[in-house]
Amino acid sequence: MEFTVRAARITDVERFVALSGVRPEAADLLRQLVYLPHASVLVAELRREIVGGAVLAIRPSVRSGGFVGVLDTLAVAGDHDAERVTELLIEEVVRSARNKGCAAVQAPRPDDPAERARWERQGFVDAGPLIERPLEPAGNAGRRGG
Repeated sequence: MEFTVRAARITDVERFVALSGVRPEAADLLRQLVYLPHASVLVAELRREIVGGAVLAIRPSVRSGGFVGVLDTLAVAGDHDAERVTELLIEEVVRSARNKGCAAVQAPRPDDPAERARWERQGFVDAGPLIERPLEPAGNAGRRGG
């Protein structure tokens, strides 16, 4: 099965809300976030069916010395490969945050050890009540030293 991840469209919002279990009132906010530059709403598809999604919000952080991407919501349909879809969504969230100039991506720390291990494999570390993955801005990955 080949999953793809892409930016969400307005027409994806209702399915995303149903899939994620967020309150139905959140649909209006999600519709706005689809177009805002300080957020990324992503969906994972399998044969044109939405099987997962994520919402990344960008916020300033004095502690991080710039902006951080906060993974607000991550959801995967129960009848699909949760590990693979989660991995793809996290990769795209990290890429989006890096492209937006974020110093890190943060997410709530999972209670389940297996789920926490999945995040650690993606480069996230414990940061108090959160997990965090430090980032280098896009274009800096190959420019070390100097």
